[in-house]
Amino acid sequence: MSEAATPTVTASPGLLASLDPLLREWLPRQRWFAGKGRPVTGFSLVAATELLPSPRLPAPLGQGGAPVSRLGLYHLLVRAHQPLVPAPGAPEQPGDCYQLLIGVREALPPRLAPALIGHVTEGPLAGRTVYDALYDARPAEVLLEALRTRARIGRLRFERETDQEIRTGLVPRLMTAEQSNSSVVYGDTFILKLLRRIVPGVNPDLELPLALARAGCPRVPAPTAWMTADLAGRPWVLGVLQPYVQGATDGWELALRELAKGEDFAAEARALGRATAEVHTALARALPTVTLGHSQLRQLVEGMVERLEAAVQAVPVLRPYAPGLRSAFTALDDLAAEGHTWTAQRVHGDLHLGQCLRSPSGEWSLIDFEGEPARPLAERRMPQPPVRDIAGMLRSFDYAAHSAESPVPGWAETCRAAYCSGYAEVSGRDPRTDPVMLRAYETDKAIYEVVYEARHRPDWLPVPLSAVRRLATAGV
Repeated sequence: MSEAATPTVTASPGLLASLDPLLREWLPRQRWFAGKGRPVTGFSLVAATELLPSPRLPAPLGQGGAPVSRLGLYHLLVRAHQPLVPAPGAPEQPGDCYQLLIGVREALPPRLAPALIGHVTEGPLAGRTVYDALYDARPAEVLLEALRTRARIGRLRFERETDQEIRTGLVPRLMTAEQSNSSVVYGDTFILKLLRRIVPGVNPDLELPLALARAGCPRVPAPTAWMTADLAGRPWVLGVLQPYVQGATDGWELALRELAKGEDFAAEARALGRATAEVHTALARALPTVTLGHSQLRQLVEGMVERLEAAVQAVPVLRPYAPGLRSAFTALDDLAAEGHTWTAQRVHGDLHLGQCLRSPSGEWSLIDFEGEPARPLAERRMPQPPVRDIAGMLRSFDYAAHSAESPVPGWAETCRAAYCSGYAEVSGRDPRTDPVMLRAYETDKAIYEVVYEARHRPDWLPVPLSAVRRLATAGV
């Protein structure tokens, strides 16, 4: 029986039914909701846990006779049901599972207006207001205290490294930048990343930083604590608490800032290449590696070709370039057939400038090891050639160059060369010496970008399309 069919509930019966009409409107508007473009037709409950009792009595009066709005708090894992295609009568399927932290008040104070989900009209919460509780300090404090004390609440498990201390009294604030998850900063000391799309199994966003920390790699903030759900005998990773790099700037912001000033970014790109190589080297030491021969490469190439064919169906503008793009993949298969082999290892899986932090001292760190959330967890945990991460970063330089209000000729090319040189200084292997593999992974990444932009940001579609045109003719 699936996890969705056997919900774990330590909250009021009928809770999800009372929230259903509000969540159908609110959930698709969230940045981290993956099913955009298809209506939500219902929900099934995976787990519900009451973290703070919801207000059930008339609110007490405070100073001046004003009612004091009491707080209730629910942790929910809900699976959204959506049709396979956005068309009337299309078959439904159980979709992604989402983590929600639902606050309950009699009335919402003005400071929490952006967090509003809606006003409940029926069920156990009738007459109350529900909202995204991560905007509220008290619920965020509840989570940190649970992590500090290694609490067990229903099926929720809060774990902490034994040698790590978490001080009390750290003031929380929600980071409001657009993300595929949600993050809360505690007093400039810690940052808690709450995963929004939840899948059962070992999540690389916890697994890899833990392995790197225990291997002594300083390029990744070490997990201090983490939050899981124990469901159907399998762990579901819900969130990770890590040190907050105060004053850090992410690589995307820094690159755009330098571009706006017309400044050279080559030195930073080289340092970032060195940092990437240090992380890859540490991962290869800490976790198993494998050798990819012809049969393994053929499977990898077949996956790339399948993604290309699906992308051409989804975004017809790709069709004229399909033969050239396919040649990037078949060239790799041909090389493997000649007896070439490659080493595969655990990698970041979704590396780009926004996944890198530069501290005020100039040191680079890599963050967000979740991989591409749209891909299955088993695929995200598979060993891959390190060039997959390198290709992602090279594409990111291209995105930054196209984002500048005043383009700087040759900026992306200079950054790409500097990054590869920095990588070679640490690893001893320059990615440019394996052009067939590099082209294949850059092509696969650009195809992924075309589909993403076509679905979510059509105005950005020309950026990956320009790379598609280049990559389709690179082998000619």
